[in-house]
Amino acid sequence: MIVKSLTFIYTKSVASNEITFITGPLMVKGENVMLIFNIRGENIEVTQAIRDYVEKRISKLEKYFEKDMKNTAHVNLRVYPDKQAKVEVTIPLPYLTLRAEEVSNDLYASVDLVTDKLERQIRKYKTKVNRKSREKGFKNLEFIPNETQPADDSDDESKFDVVRTKRLALKPMDNEEAILQMDMLGHDFFIYEDADTSGIDIVYRRNDGRYGLIETGEE
Repeated sequence: MIVKSLTFIYTKSVASNEITFITGPLMVKGENVMLIFNIRGENIEVTQAIRDYVEKRISKLEKYFEKDMKNTAHVNLRVYPDKQAKVEVTIPLPYLTLRAEEVSNDLYASVDLVTDKLERQIRKYKTKVNRKSREKGFKNLEFIPNETQPADDSDDESKFDVVRTKRLALKPMDNEEAILQMDMLGHDFFIYEDADTSGIDIVYRRNDGRYGLIETGEE
């Protein structure tokens, strides 16, 4: 059974709370920047205290964004029956998407961990991202350096070596056939042509053992 698609629509078995809010503007190099937060809770009520903590912690990433960048942080909070707390953060940008998730025994600790992970991603790849964004013509995408900490540029100029290229002949099928084929091949994902829409779709195995579906197409 597919339980999640690229549109991030969730099926909840118990009551949950969804809150959307906007942070106040912060000052970065004399310019106002703003993160718009879209917070969803699964099996947890998103209280004012939780909302404020998420806003405060993740807003620290704004110092890496160039002036006048307006971005939305999609935050999903989930508490499992064993009280484990999972936090997923996705920040779509014009050229790429920042995404990270963390699980711990404490919701606030998970927020801290996922924020630190996102910051490490930015610091590690900002030079490469800035270069690629200029090549693509995305003038407002570039990250600015963190002036209080040295940048982690150890891998910025390293190449992403492609060690193997494989050509696929996509066959029309539905998602159940694609999942069956994926399982028979022992793979974690499978690319196929949707028999109904003729679009290129991808099914994949989630960390919880269930399946996800990515539908491609124009936005």
